[in-house]
Amino acid sequence: MSKRQTRNCEVPVTPALDLEIETLAIRAGHERTHELEHSEALFLTSSFVFNSAEEAAERFSGKSPGNVYSRFSNPTVRMFEQRIAAMEGGERAVALASGMSAIVSTCIALLKAGDHVVCSRSVFGTTVVIFEKYLKKFGVECTFVDLPDLQQWEAAIQPNTRMLFLETPSNPLGEVADIRRLSELAKSRDILLVVDNCFCTPVLQRPLELGADIVIHSATKYLDGQGRCVGGVVVGPNQLMEEVYGFLRSGGPTMSPFNAWVFLKGLEVLGVRMRAHCENAQRIAEWLEAQPLVEKVFYGGLPSHPQHELAKQQQSGFGGIVSFRIKGGREEAWRFINGTRLISITANLGDVKTTITHPATTTHGRVSPEARAQAGITENLMRLSIGLESVTDLQEDLARGFAAVQAAPK
Repeated sequence: MSKRQTRNCEVPVTPALDLEIETLAIRAGHERTHELEHSEALFLTSSFVFNSAEEAAERFSGKSPGNVYSRFSNPTVRMFEQRIAAMEGGERAVALASGMSAIVSTCIALLKAGDHVVCSRSVFGTTVVIFEKYLKKFGVECTFVDLPDLQQWEAAIQPNTRMLFLETPSNPLGEVADIRRLSELAKSRDILLVVDNCFCTPVLQRPLELGADIVIHSATKYLDGQGRCVGGVVVGPNQLMEEVYGFLRSGGPTMSPFNAWVFLKGLEVLGVRMRAHCENAQRIAEWLEAQPLVEKVFYGGLPSHPQHELAKQQQSGFGGIVSFRIKGGREEAWRFINGTRLISITANLGDVKTTITHPATTTHGRVSPEARAQAGITENLMRLSIGLESVTDLQEDLARGFAAVQAAPK
């Protein structure tokens, strides 16, 4: 449960109070110690002591609340969990060591041998590897479908399908799925709908309100916002989160208290940052569409985007990820990237610093060429994560990339 703080005590905050997300991002989950500190406390300890052997036994058995061991119970991590759960509108959150550990832990906790998953082709490359290689070793099969095609989702469902998994908007093309309709399909078959909400964050999209069962984040991205720490989080109903927590307690893919504290600070300014990311990305996307060397721009805020109207309906903004294809192939894409001077060449995203990467050889480099082709990840595709720098400076740096391509020997 999230908390509202008075000067001297904690007062539970219930959903009935209907606090705005900007307030939840700053106040929810704050547990003050007896020192009544104003900023969230950082608990750098591996374990916690007990007043007696009897109390220790009660804590370990779960019969009485309280901290035991930071692998699975730490006050700073709990504050982050409560805050993001409140922001997503979920009953409970479980924080984990990375975005991928959040995905893996969810699957291990909720799937078993013989189960089947339907997953979008348009997901992070490592997510494809998890479903296609590792979960398959333990008897979990996966069918990949085109994200926007509801008929493909329905046709792929089997009697043993347990989960539908997707990113919307997707990585890296920004495709958008109709969460409400997928929810209706999933609920009619008693299937879990899991949505990776990394690109939008709860500021721009709340999948649980649209019918999803579980929301997953790589906290490494926008929740942090400054490229400082790695982490992940899963949000959903208590019953399902108890299973994920059970795996965390035994398996140990634990978020560190320090990282949780950093994420708490990131959440405080998430709303302001996401609005700025959206504004800058919109201007860059429109500018790129006007460039003669650009073959195609992928951004939900552009009328040319095939799911532009759907994105307007279920998102309050279009995010900071802009991908585009340059005329040519890998040589032109690499020459463009190497021609920039300001933008960071890195595969991370969601940072205040703008980044650029070549998905076919980085984020999706371990995916088979056939799977990349099916997902639209071509050799001339580049992904930008638009930061908070001056748009003018970013345009000038992108112009350097175009100039480098034009200057290449013919």
